[in-house]
This record gives sequence, structure tokens and C-alpha cells, in this order.
Amino acid sequence: MAVRLVDSIDFDFAKFGPTRQDIALRARAFDAAALSYLGRHPSATVVALAEGLQTSFWRLDAALSDGQFRWLTVDLEPVIDIRARLLPTPARVSVCAQSALDYSWMDCVDPSGGVFITAEGLLMYLQPEQALALISECAQKFPGGQMLFDLPPRWFTLFSRLGIRTSLRYKIPPMPFSLSVGQAADLVNTVPGIRAVRDVPLPTGRGLVFNAALSTVYRMPVFDALRPCLTLLEFG
Repeated sequence: MAVRLVDSIDFDFAKFGPTRQDIALRARAFDAAALSYLGRHPSATVVALAEGLQTSFWRLDAALSDGQFRWLTVDLEPVIDIRARLLPTPARVSVCAQSALDYSWMDCVDPSGGVFITAEGLLMYLQPEQALALISECAQKFPGGQMLFDLPPRWFTLFSRLGIRTSLRYKIPPMPFSLSVGQAADLVNTVPGIRAVRDVPLPTGRGLVFNAALSTVYRMPVFDALRPCLTLLEFG
């Protein structure tokens, strides 16, 4: 589905710079966590906050022999309009055309079968108080659910404010919010409704050097403050 989507868009994606496998590995990690939850809660609702043009629903549905889960895309109206033009609309997929910070989307979720929330590539672009409030609201609204998010390390967010270019034609937006691995782990002590926090490693990628470096970064705690964090929250 993703290949078909890209082929249908007349856009020069080279504007964003060279492709990087860490983005694809992040998507694989999100898929794996969602599939793990759906294995225990087959009728759950997956909520994709700020989904953009991700095609995660179709990957998860293809990975399950009898997909029963429901899907809710929460994104701004222009993005929802583009998705409607470029992607199919399966019966199990619903949309809320609004900001993830407008918590009324939570009223569209049936929590009876379980809830798995993804915030892939979202929280770093929010102000710290906005990101933490969103996490807190999800924890209180969906006991028994889970939430997975990713964040860059603080040094990267500081550089982002200086205007990092990935190509001559693209400068990454500022990223106001970050958490270290340790700070993310401490959410269990500071946010009511969170009963467990797990640091999720990226899966193995391509190339011996890349995988050796990745293994070293995750194995040695000295790198915890320097690497991105992929954090799974369990709500109680």
C-alpha cells in the first residue's frame, strides 16, 4: 500500500534529503508493539495520532489472519482530505479531522476491547506542557490501554532550533520537546494512570556496521541520554 501511495503522488521526495533506514525501523517497532497488544486484545481500537500518510492499518491487517481491530485516524482536516483522496477507506477505519490536542477524539473511541495509541513522530513538535498533558489525558481515559511514542534526545532538539538541513531544500522544524530514556521511565512516578514504562529498542536493520552500532548504543547505559527513546506506556 505504501509503495502504491508514493507512486500515486507527483512530488520530488528527494527534497527531504537521503532516505534513512531508522525511519522504516521505527515504523516496524510501532507495528510490532501494536501487533503484540492486538494479539491479547484482538477487538481493540488502534488510535493513530497525527498519522499523516502512514499506511500502518494495512500492514497490521495483513499480518493478522483474522483482523478484528478497529482503527481511528486523528489528524488535521487537510491531511484527512488528502488521505481520503489517495487511500481506500475500509469499514473498520474511522477518522477525526482535528488536532490530537482537541481531546474530544477520545469520545469516539470504544475502550471495551482495549485501546492502543500511537504518537509516531508527533510529541517532539509539541510544547512540553502540551505533550505531557496529552499523555496524562490518555492515561486517565483509557485504563488497560497502551501508548507508544518516540522522541529525539535533547541535544538533537537543541540543534533543531538552529535549523538543521537534511538537504539544500529542506530544514527540519524546531522540536520543543524531548525526554531522555531515564526521564521517560520516570513517567510512571509522575503521571497518574501510568502503571509501567518500557523502553523499546529499534529492530535489526541492514548492514553489519549499522547493526553493531545499534546494538552497542542500546547495550551501554552511557548512551541512554544521547540516543532517541521509543517508549511504551501501560495504563492501569
